[in-house]
Amino acid sequence: MTKVLKPGDTIGILGGGQLGRMLAMSAARLGLRCQVFSPDPDSPAFDVVQNATCAEYADVEALELFASDCDVITYEFENVPAATAMILDARRPVLPAQTILQTTQDRLAEKDFVTSLGIGTAGYAGVSNAGELHAAVKKIGLPAVIKTRRFGYDGKGQAIIREGDDLDQVWKDLGTNSAILEAFVPFEREVSVIAARGADGQVECFDVTENEHRDHILKFSYAPARISNALAAKAREIAEKIGTALGYVGVFAVELFVVPGKDSATLVVNEIAPRVHNSGHWTLDGASVSQFEQHIRAIAGWPLAKPVRHGQVTMINLIGDDILDYGKWLTVPGATVHLYGKGAPKPGRKMGHVVEVKPAT
Repeated sequence: MTKVLKPGDTIGILGGGQLGRMLAMSAARLGLRCQVFSPDPDSPAFDVVQNATCAEYADVEALELFASDCDVITYEFENVPAATAMILDARRPVLPAQTILQTTQDRLAEKDFVTSLGIGTAGYAGVSNAGELHAAVKKIGLPAVIKTRRFGYDGKGQAIIREGDDLDQVWKDLGTNSAILEAFVPFEREVSVIAARGADGQVECFDVTENEHRDHILKFSYAPARISNALAAKAREIAEKIGTALGYVGVFAVELFVVPGKDSATLVVNEIAPRVHNSGHWTLDGASVSQFEQHIRAIAGWPLAKPVRHGQVTMINLIGDDILDYGKWLTVPGATVHLYGKGAPKPGRKMGHVVEVKPAT
């Protein structure tokens, strides 16, 4: 059972990036304190909490002291080391449960889990050496996408394989002995569902979001997605089924491809993200409750809110040097600027975002 927190209690957050920062800010609005644990002394989440621990995730003494100061612990990124999660879980409730990470940290395990629920994914095969890659390509066909089973994000740890590519060289360049080959999906758009599930099993989904990437990094999100009401309902149904099967508590995202068909479009699950998600940032200003507040409510054992979207919403990520032009958004009607307090901009680094809300037509 999830412990029910009261105002003044403390939530521990593993990870000090912008997601941790926005979680802590939402918790403060509800009268809850947060303590952040991160090995990076420049973590932007440190700026918005009174107490922080700067130590490595393998530092057992630091983890034990951190846990002793918290009533419940959560995380802002899914690649929490298994040993770290186990140490904390023995001392305080960790939500979402650390056992869920065993599924979502491994792309092959995640695909097996999703397909076991009768939910569609791209064709896939596990690959552990060059010979298995050759066999997988024969089975799945080309083009295809080869990905490391763990630790990839924003296009890192993956490559597209096309006809004529040297498979032995592709395998060598990937630099792993644990990968998954996925069939290339001829999608017409990418969408995601941000869902929250409480300890009582209540699930609340935000409107399905349509996403556009630049150089494998999310650049724009639009809510609602330009899909039929029936397809949007199916996407939410898929998310609820996944969250329930995992016994999830907190906010998670399900990324999907919309695949055109002869009669109607269908949905294919791409990935599950067991945390608040970049494609849900629009909820900060575009909905009656944000994904961050929903996550705090869920792990605190509080009732979830029913999200109401305010209008036509666009989220724009400020990536790298985009941050230098933040001023132009300050005078745009309906636009809200969120800056993460990071240092100098770097190519591909998410520095902030803008939420633009226009009245529904």
